[in-house]
Amino acid sequence: MKLAAICDNDTAVGLRLAGIHDIYIPEENPVKMLDKISERNDVGVVFITEKIAERISKDLKEFRLRYDIPIVLEIPDKSGRLEDHIDFVSLLVKRAVGIDISKKER
Repeated sequence: MKLAAICDNDTAVGLRLAGIHDIYIPEENPVKMLDKISERNDVGVVFITEKIAERISKDLKEFRLRYDIPIVLEIPDKSGRLEDHIDFVSLLVKRAVGIDISKKER
């Protein structure tokens, strides 16, 4: 299975260096790109920056309910994590295991 990403130009540079070659940089509607990726059978994980995920949060939620694969993981962009952003994977782990896995500053 391949990895893909929907992100901004700066994040794309880092992801290409990490070996991800299927990168989509939205100029208009990122939902169309997500739908295009979902039609492919070879993509197992899609990384999407938190800012883009917030812009399409309703559509992203519907996408996650409709498709098991690809798994959509939200990542921070070059400016770091967004405040008050809910990390979907951490939320799922917390529900399943009952432990909050996020790192908190002391």
